[in-house]
Amino acid sequence: MDTAHPPSRSHLFTARVWLEDLGEGQTEWRGEVHEVVSGEVRYFREWSTLVALLQAMLPQQGGAGLPER
Repeated sequence: MDTAHPPSRSHLFTARVWLEDLGEGQTEWRGEVHEVVSGEVRYFREWSTLVALLQAMLPQQGGAGLPER
């Protein structure tokens, strides 16, 4: 019996962050966010970009999304 499943209301992401050595004593935080089910991976250098990436990776559904900060 084949039944249609509604779209999932939850999404699973992993985030990995690391301290990148830029040389001459300079470092910078870098990261990647991975959407587990689709396998999509995006990279970021600023924390605010992480939030924007998560919002972009979520499906748009009638304005119901993450609250703006």
